[in-house]
Amino acid sequence: MHLKIKFYLIFIFLFNSILYSQHEETDSIGYYNNLANIHIKKNQYKEVFFYTQKAINYAQEKANTKEQAIQTAKLGRLYYNLKKHDDAIEKLTESIGLFKTLSPTPEYAKAYYYLGLTYIEKANLTAAETCINKTAAISKALQLKDNDDLILLQKAIINRENKKYELASAQLNTIISKSDTPNLMDTKAEALYQMGLIEQQNNRYNLALSYFNKALNLNAKNQNSEQKSHILLAISLVYDKMLDKSSAYSYLKLHLNLKESLAIANNEKLGINDYEAFKESQRKINQARINKKKKDQERTEKFSRLINYLSVALIAILSLLSFSLYKINIIRKKSNLLLQEKNNELIIAKEKAEKASNARADFLSTVSHELRTPLNAINGITHLLLEENPKKSQLHYLSSLQYSGNYLTAFINDILEINKIDSNKIEIERINFDLKKLLIDIKNSLNEVATKNKNEFILEIDNAIPTHLIGDPIKLSQVFMNLINNALKFTKNGKVSIIAKLKSLQNQKAIIAFEIIDTGIGIPEEKLESVFDSFSQGSTEINRKYGGTGLGLTIVKKILNLLESEIHLKSNVGEGSTFSFELALAFNEQQPDEQVPVQENSFDLSKIKGKNILVVEDNKINQMITKRMLENREILCEVIDNGEEAIEVMKNNKYDLVLMDVHLPGINGTIATKEIRKFDTTTPIIAMTAISLNENREMLLSYGMNDVITKPFIPNDFYVILSKYLVN
Repeated sequence: MHLKIKFYLIFIFLFNSILYSQHEETDSIGYYNNLANIHIKKNQYKEVFFYTQKAINYAQEKANTKEQAIQTAKLGRLYYNLKKHDDAIEKLTESIGLFKTLSPTPEYAKAYYYLGLTYIEKANLTAAETCINKTAAISKALQLKDNDDLILLQKAIINRENKKYELASAQLNTIISKSDTPNLMDTKAEALYQMGLIEQQNNRYNLALSYFNKALNLNAKNQNSEQKSHILLAISLVYDKMLDKSSAYSYLKLHLNLKESLAIANNEKLGINDYEAFKESQRKINQARINKKKKDQERTEKFSRLINYLSVALIAILSLLSFSLYKINIIRKKSNLLLQEKNNELIIAKEKAEKASNARADFLSTVSHELRTPLNAINGITHLLLEENPKKSQLHYLSSLQYSGNYLTAFINDILEINKIDSNKIEIERINFDLKKLLIDIKNSLNEVATKNKNEFILEIDNAIPTHLIGDPIKLSQVFMNLINNALKFTKNGKVSIIAKLKSLQNQKAIIAFEIIDTGIGIPEEKLESVFDSFSQGSTEINRKYGGTGLGLTIVKKILNLLESEIHLKSNVGEGSTFSFELALAFNEQQPDEQVPVQENSFDLSKIKGKNILVVEDNKINQMITKRMLENREILCEVIDNGEEAIEVMKNNKYDLVLMDVHLPGINGTIATKEIRKFDTTTPIIAMTAISLNENREMLLSYGMNDVITKPFIPNDFYVILSKYLVN
């Protein structure tokens, strides 16, 4: 009998163990995930949603926040792939809320990435950019290098949508320049497609078509049908713009056929009735949870009523106090609302002002940049014509044209300088310099102007000023050149004085007071404030008589503000003007090493003859001018028009120097230089660019370039830079 009972107990234990193990096997996240993956392969997305939701519910019941977040994110990605974007945003946002309570994981970064993709589809670029930046931050913290190209691609797409074409192009070119690896095929094809959209937006249809065809060829290797549909439509639109209706129709037909097949495939994955049924079932489940919670709450409330009845007396007393606090709170809320409204108004006004300022800066930068290339052609052709012994009757016109070109160049440079200052894209140097020598050199350079207007030109420098100061001599030269040049220009048969006096030496700094005094025409009292505004001079008559852009004093004021100083002006009409300011400059008690002066404006023609130069330039006029200027100095040159060919030519040939245009079709000059430096680190490469607000010398040199020639350039300076690198 005891043996039977013992056997029976062992049987029950084994049966329960088997039952428990089966229950665990058929009621776990891994089990539901496996079933969901099986149904994905069968395109039975109703079942996929069902088992994914089962996994979410199981994780929630087990208080497993990590798995709940992962499964919720998975459901959000399923919605995104089926183009249910609103549902995708809801689930991905819910998963991110769960991930935030945990340590960062790759799944956390992935949830932000897909939320960013969804916002891009919904054209909410601000939210998309925030999500992609969060993805980048998490990936960087976790050192997930595999995400870098995908993140860079999405940033480029957002910048393209925001019409930041230069930044988007640079990011896309970084991806395009990489090798064709299986993992990069899809990303690189998308980058080529996005570059085509940029060129299409800029009406460069042939270049856009080239990018689209490259994208289509690469797409054939990765079999991304959705991507192929977009590319076919883009090619059709380009052919339509090029008035090739036959090709446009052919590609449009291919696009529509593919789009229809994708729609059919998508409908096969999840019928609308199945999807609505799933959503309805989820609504009922959620409603059941709410009802259960409500019933629990009602039971709690019944128990609470008993306590409330016993607390009536106390509540009655507290009600009076609560009412008083309520009234006070209402008054406080009204005050807060008024303050918030005023604050919002100020924020809106500030944003409008910033947008207007940015729009002005972008416009002026774009205009000045676009003017440089044709202006380079004007100045270059003028220089070539003057070298060809023109007729005397033509010499006057060519000299006038050269003067106008130089004037316009100075004008554009002034605009760019102001924009750089306003956009905080200018840095102040702190190097050793000799103030006395600086002022003497400036005076010597302007002696001719003083003599022309028959002015007495005086420089007074306090001997107590330390010889070796620390500051930015280039910015100071701009200030002095503008102020002194103005004084000499607006004074005739008079006197112009430059005075520098030491006020004090304290805390290793020299406080120096400067005055530029003239006896010229003076400035009316009502113009003393506005004279520092852009494009402002004393009057229209003064502008006609004396010329000038009206930007010099604006630059002076902005530079002095950067140097933590302020310009002051005193003037009387017919008596002259006094401009004054103070600077606090650190001084170096130890004498710095002397540097050997370099002759910047001279070159030896005999030593650069016969040199061989590669010119990489896509503009035909600039090609002709550069080639002619080199051949006039008996320099050999070869001209090509794109970065890809430049890389190949440099691999197979030897040149003494390369002139590289920055803005090229396809791979630009900076990327081409970077690639060349991988196998050639010695050949000098000089950048030639119509430099814009977003470019600077340091940025270009960081790609491996040796020097920068800014278009439009002065011919003599052009030859000096060539001589610097061609003479060994």
